Amino acid sequence: MDPAPTVEPQIPRSISREDMAKLAIRRYEGRVRLVASPEDLEEARSDLRQETIVGLDTETRPAFKKGESHLPCLVQAATARAVYLFQLRRTEVFPVVAELLADPRVVKAGVSLKDDMRALKQVFAFEEKNLLDLGLVARRSGLGQTGVRNLAGILLGFRIPKGTKTSNWAVPQLSAAQIAYAATDAWACRELYLRFQSLGLFAAKAPAESGAAPQA
Repeated sequence: MDPAPTVEPQIPRSISREDMAKLAIRRYEGRVRLVASPEDLEEARSDLRQETIVGLDTETRPAFKKGESHLPCLVQAATARAVYLFQLRRTEVFPVVAELLADPRVVKAGVSLKDDMRALKQVFAFEEKNLLDLGLVARRSGLGQTGVRNLAGILLGFRIPKGTKTSNWAVPQLSAAQIAYAATDAWACRELYLRFQSLGLFAAKAPAESGAAPQA
């Protein structure tokens, strides 16, 4: 069996807080669609069906008390053309998100996707296929840090601000800062997939439909 691919020698395996702080901040600057109407849904469905690689993330209302937990409030999906934000209080978005998650033709790239899928299944039913966990790929490739922000710093050379991570994602009207944060995370996942691909860090075969990352 061939050894697992590793990152190029000139790419660090980790990044310090000091070095991260020196990087320029980047946010997604493309088209963002907060899906809120039948027209929005149709646009999202049409675009997602055209895509082969989607950056995927979720947001959940933070819990500040011991034993407290909440279900996901938001699903973010990034294509090459836009980022779509699906508020899960709108049940009409469930079929579109479920179709994306089940589409075997589309790679859904993100971090900690197994946990995200487990939580999402408490909100609506779906069968996931062709998920790729970037954190698992990074770990197998010898990187010591596997979160979206650290990977963006190491591989993409920019810093993603954390500002609104612990804000209330259950509010009916998301703020401009929340929308920018959520869109940036999904976009960064897609950009990381493309960067991993350019570095040759993926195995030759496609990701397993079980949701596991491809085996080296």
